[in-house]
Amino acid sequence: MPLALADLEAALRARGLLPRGAFHPEPGDAVPPLPGGRVAATLVLAGNAGASIWQRFSPERPAGADPLDRWSARALGEIAGALGAAVLLPSDGPPAHPFQRWAMRAEPVHRSPLGILIHPEYGLWHAYRGALAFAERLALPAPDRKPRPCDTCADRPCLVACPVGAFTPRGYDDAACAAHVSSPAGVDCLARGCLARRACPVGREYRYGDEQQRFHMQAFLALRRSS
Repeated sequence: MPLALADLEAALRARGLLPRGAFHPEPGDAVPPLPGGRVAATLVLAGNAGASIWQRFSPERPAGADPLDRWSARALGEIAGALGAAVLLPSDGPPAHPFQRWAMRAEPVHRSPLGILIHPEYGLWHAYRGALAFAERLALPAPDRKPRPCDTCADRPCLVACPVGAFTPRGYDDAACAAHVSSPAGVDCLARGCLARRACPVGREYRYGDEQQRFHMQAFLALRRSS
């Protein structure tokens, strides 16, 4: 019996993940071959919005480095094993998989002025934890093409909220951001998350809690120190 998309969505939600759209890959989408050289006919993205993942991850958090990546890989691996899929992760590579491109194929997300993807409902409070690739061509709903919310945001508060102006027309100055967050002046950003992200009016009801914000900011600083 063919796999129903509703059953896949239920399997993701049971592990604390959300289905984040799906599409039928084309050659230009850079979806790698499945084991055995088979072509992926359907790619389903998985991730979170708001606190959906944190409530499950936090009590199951593994010890050691990169706990969320390892937790996500394990959860998706269990689902993939049960449903006959291959797992693709943002941490794979090099080369890294083009998850932002896949996301824009899968659901109505757009590039925000901060460079990260904005969703018309979730705003900036979402992430992609991986993808499941199927040899089977699953039946998918018609694409959702909601417009980019930034196009009707006249004030663009996200661009003026950063205390060190890390978001510029030239791109994101991660060094300036990290230096600020590591300093006494950046204690609010470290404890409660990026001020620029918090300034966005879209999806505020999905804003991460302080513990989740702090986890991601500390992970950002750890990545900067290791690079």
